Amino acid sequence: MALEAGLYLIPCQLSDVPLERVLPAHNIEVVCGIRHFVVESLRSARRFLKKCNRNIDIDSLSFNELNEHSDLQDITALEALLDPIAQGEPVGVISDAGCPAVADPGADLVAIAQRKGYKVFPLVGPSSILMSLMASGFNGQSFAFEGYLPVDSSARQARLKELTRRIEREHQTQIFIEAPYRNNQLIADLVGHLPPDLRLCVASDITGEQQSIVTRSLGQWKQSRYDYHKIPTIFLLFQ
Repeated sequence: MALEAGLYLIPCQLSDVPLERVLPAHNIEVVCGIRHFVVESLRSARRFLKKCNRNIDIDSLSFNELNEHSDLQDITALEALLDPIAQGEPVGVISDAGCPAVADPGADLVAIAQRKGYKVFPLVGPSSILMSLMASGFNGQSFAFEGYLPVDSSARQARLKELTRRIEREHQTQIFIEAPYRNNQLIADLVGHLPPDLRLCVASDITGEQQSIVTRSLGQWKQSRYDYHKIPTIFLLFQ
């Protein structure tokens, strides 16, 4: 498949399910037409590409890693990742899970591509943010994704109070994530510090075989038994 020069944002799986369940065939065709990739994790990207096409010649492809360890202030180095586009070739961006450039360092690369006037092609794929919002029953017209909440207890409580004010003042759904090994503690913090009538949606293993998306009041969560330890999970709060 001959591709235009530009930056292609390639979604990948949120869970270990067959690709055809979560990605259109067009994405696979695009992947097979790209030789230059910017990836969050080399190992994850190589595994994903092999799932797309087991006959792909991985050793013929070029990879550059862009992740939380990268120097995002080194604009010259970031611009160099897009050099193939200037030479008329496509460049693909792959995150470890879900959609690139959303809560992901790939956003910095997209910003550079836009400034340079390069074409940017976002491909269709699973987004835990949108899929959890769809299934939560919360306001889908006004919402904010907060990423990770502070780890420090006092800072976290202050942020939670601010999120509660936004919910009450702006009628806005608040969405956030946590390191999977702290999921249960986060729910305990929400139950312990926020009004019991606020509703919490816990969406775990989205698209996976053990998918669970449950919305309850915090008062009901307090009385519930749950265990989301080490399961990829996203959290939503609303009135």
